[in-house]
Amino acid sequence: MMDLVDVWPVFGTRLFTPRLELRVARDEDIPGLADAGIRGIHDAERMPFAHPWTDEPPETLRREMARYLWRERAAVAPGTWMLNFAVLDDGVPIGIQDLRAVDFTPLRTVSTGSWLTRSRQGAGLGTEMRAAVLAFAFDHLGAEVAESAAIDWNEASLSVSRKLGYCENGVKRVTARPGTVEREVLLRLEPGDFMRPDWELRVEGVEAARAALVA
Repeated sequence: MMDLVDVWPVFGTRLFTPRLELRVARDEDIPGLADAGIRGIHDAERMPFAHPWTDEPPETLRREMARYLWRERAAVAPGTWMLNFAVLDDGVPIGIQDLRAVDFTPLRTVSTGSWLTRSRQGAGLGTEMRAAVLAFAFDHLGAEVAESAAIDWNEASLSVSRKLGYCENGVKRVTARPGTVEREVLLRLEPGDFMRPDWELRVEGVEAARAALVA
């Protein structure tokens, strides 16, 4: 009898770092991810995300997180996709690391975004989880460029990018909250500039993932 991975192959994609497991988020991960977000990610005074989803009350945040993950999952297709990896520490969801692409076959370009529950910040886990998806994209999917971005005051995110070898690639103006204009720093990384960690990424389900994502 088939299991869920046979029906939706990307569910078999799992990345392992020294401290973390990253797996494409399943329904059973959603309650834990919602709780991790509700426990807090950033100071309330400033919004680091392009969409202010953390401003929502807990009951709305839970519902909207589920809708968001379901919507992005349903849109996955060869060449254009968003993978939301649940970041697990000892089996407990502590954040999300995403990896996305549009028209991947000719462009070979991916971009990333992430969040980590506040109690687990400051221990290098943000760097570890982004390094995992970069190694996956460059080494297993054939990406040639990785892009990212952060509001100019978000030193934690910018520090992760610098550690991993990104270079600045311009700025743009964004409205993270209605009526609030921010300056977003754009970042770019190529495989030759990737500052690889001193550990080897272990990957499961890569063949099925490649078939589902690379046109």
